[in-house]
Amino acid sequence: PGGGVAIVYAGDYVNKLSGQRIERECLLRIEGGCRALVINFRDTELVNSIGVSILLGVIDAAEQKGARVAFSNVSRHTVKLFELLGLTRLVVMADSEEAALATLDEFASTPSGH
Repeated sequence: PGGGVAIVYAGDYVNKLSGQRIERECLLRIEGGCRALVINFRDTELVNSIGVSILLGVIDAAEQKGARVAFSNVSRHTVKLFELLGLTRLVVMADSEEAALATLDEFASTPSGH
């Protein structure tokens, strides 16, 4: 049951409060059997350090369940931050939601390697 790809919108500022909302949504989807997550940062102006650590936790939880994570529509400024902190090595980085879905779709349709 479940499977497929879920899309979660990060909102304008990823801090403790909004980070926890993102985390809740993502974990619900992963627990529900989602194979892949797209976190869309199209409205995001700022991600603080707590936001980053929450995102790392989401990536970790997804990995444990064999789900992939993609970040889409990330601003140049935020991409730099994510690169600096090593997040870009852990997720699929995509310019758009469509590109993220196309990449993850290939993954979600192949049987899990675990």
